[in-house]
Formats: sequence, C-alpha cells, structure tokens
Amino acid sequence: MNEHYEERILKIGAVVCAVLAALALSVWRDVSAGAPDASPRDYFLDVGQGDSELIVFHGNVKVMTDAGPDTSVLASLARVMPPGDRYIDVAIISHPQLDHFNGFNFILDHYAIGAFIVNGRDNTATAHQWSELLAKIKAHKIPLIVFGAGDRIRYGDDEIDILSPDGQFAQSAELADTGLVELVKTPEFQTLLAADIGSKVEEYLVAHGSDLRADVLKVGHHGSKTSSEVGFLAAVGAKVAVIEAGAHNMYSYPAKETLSRLAAAGANIFRTDQNGTVEISANGRALDVFSENRLPDKLSQ
Repeated sequence: MNEHYEERILKIGAVVCAVLAALALSVWRDVSAGAPDASPRDYFLDVGQGDSELIVFHGNVKVMTDAGPDTSVLASLARVMPPGDRYIDVAIISHPQLDHFNGFNFILDHYAIGAFIVNGRDNTATAHQWSELLAKIKAHKIPLIVFGAGDRIRYGDDEIDILSPDGQFAQSAELADTGLVELVKTPEFQTLLAADIGSKVEEYLVAHGSDLRADVLKVGHHGSKTSSEVGFLAAVGAKVAVIEAGAHNMYSYPAKETLSRLAAAGANIFRTDQNGTVEISANGRALDVFSENRLPDKLSQ
C-alpha cells in the first residue's frame, strides 16, 4: 500500500471474539467527514465466466467478493467505483478457483485493499496464480484472515454473516463445497451470495435451519443444474436472482432446469451474460434494479 492510500485510511482493524462458541470478526474503518452515506448497493460485475460482487455499505464502506478469472474485472470495477476512489475495505475470496480469485492479481496493481478473507483452502496444484496472489498479498502487507461458518463482518447496522462452510464441508475434496456463503444484511434489504455451492450444501443449510431469507440471491455455481434446488430457493424466497456467467460459455451455464426452478420460485432473473453488470439498491419498500443492457426495474419487496 503506498503512502497516498495510507493517508486516506483513518483506521482499519479487526476484533475477534467468541459468540455462541463461534468466532465473529468485526472489520471497520472510520470514514472521513463528508464521505458519502448513500443507501447500500449491490453490484454484480460482468467479468465473463466468473463471479465478482461489490457490496457498498453505508458510509461508502466497500466489500468485494471474488474478482473473476482475469483482467475483465478492472473495466467493470472502474464503471461502478467513483472516479479517484481506489480503495476497497475488505476483499473476500469465496474459494480458490481461478474464476473467483484471479482478478485480484490485477486489482492489486491498481487498488489498495484493507484486508483479505479466505476459506483456508489452497489450490496450488491446479492454479499457479493462487501462489502469485498470496505472494502479492504478503508483499502489500495486507492482513489475510481465514473465515468459516459463524464468522461475521460488521460495520454499524450492516453486516455479513458467513453461513458455510462448517467443519463438515471446510475440508471437502470438492472445492465448490468449501465456498464461503455470505448473508449480507442491511436495514434496507438482504442479499445471499451462494458462491459455487451445489445441492449438497444447500440441503445441509436448509436441514440445519440456517436463516437463508434474502431479497436478492446470487445464484450458486453460475446457474449450474446441480445448484438452486427447490427447497433451497423456497427457504431463500428471493425476489431477485442474479446469475453470473460468461456469454456462450463452454459449460452452457445457466442450465435450463435452473432457470425454470428460479422462475417457478417467483424470482426476477438477471444474467451478466445478457444484462451486463447489475446494480441493486433499495427505494423505500421497493428494489431498484439497473443493468447495462436493460432499463431499470422497480421490484416490490
């Protein structure tokens, strides 16, 4: 982090405490006087065949989950970040697969990041870029924190609860099972980021009574047919479902079966392969949904 960004950051810290036998991490930053305090916004960035979400909390506190597979994230991020704003408070990597983390290798060349959160798994066997990213994080002296089910990020009335993985899935041989599932809570609306989880993790979360209720769902695994099962969608009850996938991708995501289940659940579906970057914010009791390739929608909560 260079001196320019060090001067801008008034404070960033982490406090870890035990809550009901789980760890809860609070990461905060004091925001300078006169900083914008707009309502929270979700951005689902168009990064091709990959995932990337930017959550902007009150006080312009920014939490970015995943960054896609390549440099595509830079153009999408530049379109939604205010001119001259080159700071992201917290970066979360849901799991170490290339289409989720590699964009951070390029972001770190242009943006300062306050802290990284990961799930504790490695992927050096199939993705040498993972080692490169860890080396960059270390070189920039950025805190690297391991999270799992029960952990939490909190800023004022805004928070992110980590619902998975717990001990059962954290060491799964299938990296998609280990993805950090985030329930983003603000006073205005809630968003569930489902990483790449499939039906096995979905069923576990439903069976164990996890509170999955959300207004917005980032659909798991790019709309794969093995994700977004009926029981899971019913438990979430989302009005808006966003699928992040690349146009004409080799996996044929999203699957027709998944699109049918989402429609049957009553969700309004947006896709980055068709709609480009999707922005969601609250407008009273309604959600405003904007996308690059579609006129804005107002959806009742």
